[in-house]
Amino acid sequence: RDLVRSRGLGDVYKRQIDIAHDQEYESLHVEQLKEHTRAYIKVQDGCNQFCSYCIIPYARGRVRSRKMEEVLEEITNLTKHGCQEFVITGIHVTSYGKDLGDVTLIDLLEEIAKIPEVKRIRLGSLEPGFITKDTLDRLSKMESFCPHFHLSLQSGCDSVLKRMNRKYTTQDIREKCKAIREHFQYPALTTDIIVGFPGETEEEFNETYEFLKEIKFYKMHIFKYSPRKGTKAAIMKNQIPGNIKEERSRKLIELSDKKQKEHNEKYIGKNLEVLFEEKEGEYYKGHTTNYIVVKKKTDEQLENVIKSVHIIDENNLELIGE
Repeated sequence: RDLVRSRGLGDVYKRQIDIAHDQEYESLHVEQLKEHTRAYIKVQDGCNQFCSYCIIPYARGRVRSRKMEEVLEEITNLTKHGCQEFVITGIHVTSYGKDLGDVTLIDLLEEIAKIPEVKRIRLGSLEPGFITKDTLDRLSKMESFCPHFHLSLQSGCDSVLKRMNRKYTTQDIREKCKAIREHFQYPALTTDIIVGFPGETEEEFNETYEFLKEIKFYKMHIFKYSPRKGTKAAIMKNQIPGNIKEERSRKLIELSDKKQKEHNEKYIGKNLEVLFEEKEGEYYKGHTTNYIVVKKKTDEQLENVIKSVHIIDENNLELIGE
């Protein structure tokens, strides 16, 4: 590491880091929150995956994890300010601990779950490799764990996944989604999908469409492929025209909305536990443990309150409770 004097700033110095070789996580603590409902706790930075479309390993360096005691200290401090839900995130969060030697992400989650004031633990975007029988067994024993699994799929076609340099197949995803649903009664499975990856044929896109229809993700975040300078995908042949990417994106967004509505309708008539976060007009708005949006019309003060709500309707991809 070098210290470089910044021109025109007197004795102010900038630190210049070689991120490709920097081994330590630079910890920045959140001491207070403007909103006291949910906190996003970043526990890891960097990535070792080198997907062909992604610049992150070059821009953010290799995997670096926060020490467990630092994470637990930060979360404990935030509970004192009223925060009840914690979202554990990172650039490649499932690689947490690979550089620490004797700790993994599931170990960290179990320690967080021991903090009495933590009512909900939620995970950010997950690599499918994290989903194993052992991991699911341990997660299902945590009362505070929220069964919302956001799997970074990117495509539902094996030949496209191979060009993307993803480390799994559609059959792997099929088996992992089945295992999640066997361990949790009401899990929500969501995903990210890239359309128009270089060389994606109409047949490959249709494979993705049919696979997503089969898996029945609760929600899908659809992205049109955009080249990133310095990545392998940016120089691949057969870049897809914008109008084709737009049409494929539209089809998958329509499918996502349809599956989300079908998923929501299963909860009508049930009681769901909701953490209310804010008021919108006459309604308080919050999320269930599996991240479904619920709105309730009431004169009660519900901000940052966890409450059982009876679901009576589904409207505009949101559940309405009483």
